[in-house]
Amino acid sequence: MKRINFTQITITDPFWTPKLNQWKQVLIRTCLDKCYESGRIDNFKKAGGLISGEFKGIYFDDSDVYKVLEGAAYFLQLEEDPALEAEIDQIISYIAAAQEEDGYLVTYYTLVEPANKWTDMERHEMYCGGHLMEAAVAYYQATGKQTLLTVAKKLADHYLAVFGEGKRNWVEGHEEIELALVKLAKVTQRQEYLDFAKWLLGQRGHGLGQGMIWDKPNWGPAYCQDDVPVTKISQAVGHSVRAVYLYTAMAEIFESEHDEKYLEALTAVWEDITQKKMYITGGIGSSRENEGFKEPYQLPDESAYCETCASIGEVFFNQQMNLITDEAKYADIIERCLYNGILSGISQEGNKFFYTNPLASVGDHHRSEWFGTSCCPTNLSRFLPSLGNYLYSESDDGQILTVNQYIGSEYTKPGAKGYVKLSSDMPWQGSCTITVAAASGYTGLRLRRPFWSRNHQILVNGKKINCQADAAGYLTLELRQEAEMVISVAFENTVREMYAHRHVLSHQGKLAIMKGPLVYCAEKIDNPDRYYDELALAPGSSYQRQWDDELSCERLIFDKASTEGMERQPLQLIPYYAWDNRKPGYMKVWLDRIDSAALYHS
Repeated sequence: MKRINFTQITITDPFWTPKLNQWKQVLIRTCLDKCYESGRIDNFKKAGGLISGEFKGIYFDDSDVYKVLEGAAYFLQLEEDPALEAEIDQIISYIAAAQEEDGYLVTYYTLVEPANKWTDMERHEMYCGGHLMEAAVAYYQATGKQTLLTVAKKLADHYLAVFGEGKRNWVEGHEEIELALVKLAKVTQRQEYLDFAKWLLGQRGHGLGQGMIWDKPNWGPAYCQDDVPVTKISQAVGHSVRAVYLYTAMAEIFESEHDEKYLEALTAVWEDITQKKMYITGGIGSSRENEGFKEPYQLPDESAYCETCASIGEVFFNQQMNLITDEAKYADIIERCLYNGILSGISQEGNKFFYTNPLASVGDHHRSEWFGTSCCPTNLSRFLPSLGNYLYSESDDGQILTVNQYIGSEYTKPGAKGYVKLSSDMPWQGSCTITVAAASGYTGLRLRRPFWSRNHQILVNGKKINCQADAAGYLTLELRQEAEMVISVAFENTVREMYAHRHVLSHQGKLAIMKGPLVYCAEKIDNPDRYYDELALAPGSSYQRQWDDELSCERLIFDKASTEGMERQPLQLIPYYAWDNRKPGYMKVWLDRIDSAALYHS
């Protein structure tokens, strides 16, 4: 399948559009202001000799500036903003000034340790470079301006001059450069960048890594996925963000190189993650010790790491897997992450963030305006405006359109006279209507059957049809070019009681609630007469749905439960993504299961 770029899609969705408008006004501005305040942008001016002063921050802070520029570029691709563009042009001039004559560019090393470049593979030198390249590609596509792209090519050429066959070995401690080089290769049509990305992948798992990671006993090579060659990967290990960035790069390269060993490894590690190491929210990385994966089925709630960046990386990985395999299960994971593990990472106002996303809190976990390591806010700034990337794909011959996410939107295929318009009432309901105009350019339409729906009904121009999902998880319909078609789809969207695998000991005797793609949780503010340890629910409890104007979401209210004369107010749950937007207090996703002999007690 081929991706359809978000710039070709107009999102018109009652759930997502207000959020996108809010983020456009607040998110980029918040991240840019913090980059100014923290000295991240001044570091480029200092390195370029534009102002005097010492380096301020952490050695990888350049990457945050690049991610915000990438996010700004995406917003500019959606809507012109001359003032924002002028500001980004100014920042780019600082970056260009900071680049050294040979192409090297990391302000920390230029200002602090110029003699120690390329001595510790953990120090994020190519990680920063990768984010610069992605920003450069995005800004060139948004504006046609080549200043930052020229910087990126000069940096990539520096890498090629120093590293490669017959030159120096290198295992970048934090993956990112590999997938960035793929993007740079596509926009510049330079095969050597793609070849270098594959060379970097081939460096892993051969004992070549050197630096702080490799010397730390409880981390070691597995922390940065350097324990086995990439074609031998079968288990997700180490730092979760680094891991999914690696898998994404492998899938990107498979798309052009078709190395079956890559696909075998990716399929195996995907199964390991989704069957043994992923939370119900789509979050990954259960351990704070290594910010990543531990043993299978070890999924604690309060100490869950579930970094926002990791959920974003999960989407990158699953998007590529969906494109190269054409299987709906990968789009299911994307949907789970979008509505839970990613959306929870940003506040309702769009100016506060979660770095980690636990599934339970006694009341001491809250969003922050910024972090010393602020990869998550800046990652959100580039991911959220590109949401449209994950809605549709089309077959290689351009005849079949696939709907992967049911987000209200409009799309017209280049060169076609007719449009495709999708209207949706998800996630609160389960219905959508897809209008395919005459001469849309497509002969077939494929609809993902969501993992959360047991039944569905399809009407074509008002007439019910029988259509079952194929082995890949899609419903397929033929389209007529000569007339408009209105396809109404109703997926069953009811409350579901979820139970963990028997090996997840921390969740035994508990249940969680989902409705559609949304995971729900209990918050103290909605359940003031219950203590944290008294959050419980009986299977089969009846419930009511109620709209919450303050949070702009649907809450679930489960009826009173009583035993031996003890009564409580109804248990109220809200979507997990909406928690910690009001008064501070506890939160829980997994609730104690109440059997008939053990109802609520005071």
